[in-house]
Amino acid sequence: MPWVDDVTPPTGRGVKKTGQGFPSGADVPNMRCMHTHAHGPGHHGHDHGHDGRYRRAFVVGLVLNSAFVAVEFTAGVLAGSLALMADAGHNLGDVLSLALAWGAYLVAEKAPSPRFTYRLRKGTVLAALFSSLLLMAALGVIAWEAIVRLRVPAHVDGPVVLVVAGIGVVINTVTAALFFADRKHDLNIRAAFLHMAADAAVSLGVVAGALVIMRTGLMWIDPVLSLVIVAVITVGTWGLLRDSLRLALDAAPAGVEPEQVERWLLGQEGVAGVHDLHVWAMSTTSAALTAHLQMPGGADDAGLQALTRGLEHNFGIGHVTLQVERGDAGPCADCGPPRRIPTTRD
Repeated sequence: MPWVDDVTPPTGRGVKKTGQGFPSGADVPNMRCMHTHAHGPGHHGHDHGHDGRYRRAFVVGLVLNSAFVAVEFTAGVLAGSLALMADAGHNLGDVLSLALAWGAYLVAEKAPSPRFTYRLRKGTVLAALFSSLLLMAALGVIAWEAIVRLRVPAHVDGPVVLVVAGIGVVINTVTAALFFADRKHDLNIRAAFLHMAADAAVSLGVVAGALVIMRTGLMWIDPVLSLVIVAVITVGTWGLLRDSLRLALDAAPAGVEPEQVERWLLGQEGVAGVHDLHVWAMSTTSAALTAHLQMPGGADDAGLQALTRGLEHNFGIGHVTLQVERGDAGPCADCGPPRRIPTTRD
């Protein structure tokens, strides 16, 4: 449920606020604030049904990929294949990335504290950023090794590589499929999907290369396929790195344009001006907004609740704090003049 601070009387006398840890006796002339934290259908809302699916996906992915790392490394040792052992090390990095993403979700669920009032939800953004950096580094290593092998072709034990890589295609494809449905709604899930899809693509390329090598003996096929796969995956990874870095720097989430939010607010009944508007990501799935609204006629609870519900429904912003000012006390300190954007009412 939203909470609403008391409205000061026209005389400008201070009011005593209670609850939510606010000090009492503060003089706040002609101002009204409202804060909500809603769970709704918006694309940045927090869905508990998704949480359960995420947990299952991470558990299954960690178990499958940890087992595959052990199998691949063992096969590499028995076959004397440095390539398989190196790929096992790369896959171990993906296992660590999955563990990091899952850990970020678990930490984000902890209750808020006096120090971390927004919980640790930002950890999901940092996990996505770290995962994208880790994936870019892994792609760099694969590209470098492919270039070295183009100059000095290495012998590939076709049958062993074919079997192990085939297992890798199945496991990584199954794991990627677990994250496919929600990859567009959560950067952390998108990072996990890209890691697994990248591994599946690399393994598929290895299978194709092994088949060609077994039939033709052309050892350069393997590094060339690796470079092609790296180029394709880098495109998607770059977008993940860009988006996660933006959220880490408190940019507005993708799909939420502050100008459109401001225009919508100005189009609402009684709103004469909007200033000090801020929109940022609290996590990879939830957004927050704060704004000062100039409303000469004031606002009641129903009107403020309609505004917050509208922001949730139209923009998926579920954590909203609005400060209402009548404007007769002059501009608020450090806010600057209200911006005026033409609306349909003009």
